[in-house]
Amino acid sequence: MLEKLLTEQSNPASGSLDALPTEEALRIINAEDRKVAVAVEREIPAIARAVDAIVAAIEKGGRLFYIGAGTSGRLGVLDAVEIPPTFSAPPTMVQGIVAGGESALSRATETTEDDPAIGVRDLLAHGFTAGDLLVGIAASGRTPYVLGAVAEARKMGAATVGISCTPDSELACAVDIAITPLVGPEVIAGSTRMKAGTAQKLVLNMLSTGACVRLGFVYGNLMVNVQPKNGKLVDRARCIVAQAAEVSYQRAGELLAQSGGSVRTAIVMAKAGIGREEAELRLTAAGGRVSKAL
Repeated sequence: MLEKLLTEQSNPASGSLDALPTEEALRIINAEDRKVAVAVEREIPAIARAVDAIVAAIEKGGRLFYIGAGTSGRLGVLDAVEIPPTFSAPPTMVQGIVAGGESALSRATETTEDDPAIGVRDLLAHGFTAGDLLVGIAASGRTPYVLGAVAEARKMGAATVGISCTPDSELACAVDIAITPLVGPEVIAGSTRMKAGTAQKLVLNMLSTGACVRLGFVYGNLMVNVQPKNGKLVDRARCIVAQAAEVSYQRAGELLAQSGGSVRTAIVMAKAGIGREEAELRLTAAGGRVSKAL
């Protein structure tokens, strides 16, 4: 069964890897890695549909969930935990579920991935509802833990997305939106932490970042939702206000103080020439989007 999967096949380019000088072996790995971005590029239309579905769910009060086992699950958790510090989003907005729970993040516990019922149990334990969106992640596209969770989400009527690296996988056939970057056989046969893992990370970056941009957490390419809670972030906030509003660093600090520490409010105050109250009203009416408020 496994030998038929694209992700499990032997790569002829690395057939003599163990006999090569270190630099030559690394060049083979690098050459294979270059194929990943091209494979992900082919999936951009599907990724865009997934981003729009994520935004639609979140705007209606839903959340984004990732679920996976092994490398796939750990990558989902990694992306989820980076969203609050990057975009100051609520910690519940994007959540990652990995087979084996938190302990599996530092110590592999792959046995739980064979049971679809555990996937269902873990999904429900996190309070998943029909208004949420589930992204199942599995390089092979056949992980029972993930398939069980996806089936439960679909039974609820929730939107589902699948990320796999195998053509016509079970996961791709089970979800509303299939994202399938075909990166080919790994340099180390079956080691999907390599090209498949890299492809999954790139897709996850696009899903979460694209959604946060559409949700108004970014103005231009600036993280305008940053919360200045320590010295580094205060400096970053001032720099963002200075750049976005085209004012001096000193003036940016004054605007931040007047805005109550809100980067978005400070920018609207400066660019529209209005006070804090009016800026806050505009942002509320614009759903927090600076460009719309202006």
